Amino acid sequence: MSATAAAIRSGELLACPVALRRAPLAVLVRVRGAPAARVAVAVVRAEATAEGVGKAKGAGAGKKRPASGITRPKPISPELREFVGGAAELPRTEAIKLVWAHIKGNNLQDPNNKKIIICDDKLKKIFGGRDRVGFLEISGLLNPHFPK
Repeated sequence: MSATAAAIRSGELLACPVALRRAPLAVLVRVRGAPAARVAVAVVRAEATAEGVGKAKGAGAGKKRPASGITRPKPISPELREFVGGAAELPRTEAIKLVWAHIKGNNLQDPNNKKIIICDDKLKKIFGGRDRVGFLEISGLLNPHFPK
């Protein structure tokens, strides 16, 4: 076993990204079902950057994808628009964050059971007039405020 392979196995080389830039790593590759005599050795050069070990470099590394799914802003109902302060569009993730910020900021969790939310007047408007709501129900109760 080479010194590099021993350093990889012990974890020394992985703890020091500068060492990764200097030495190519020898990696044993065994094909499943092949005899032990047919073992290939591949030499791999790992890139260590200031951000971390093995970060991708290339044309598409720094591009952001457009928001999709629950992170894409969608039109919201007038009740939810009033709750969030007048925004016409909002991602579902942001709506949930704003509801939780309101709950935490106004101390609306039941002191005996933190999973239960005691609704004030603002929350009753968006939760269909309910006095108490379970924390797992919040995202489901916000669904009608995002028309399709």
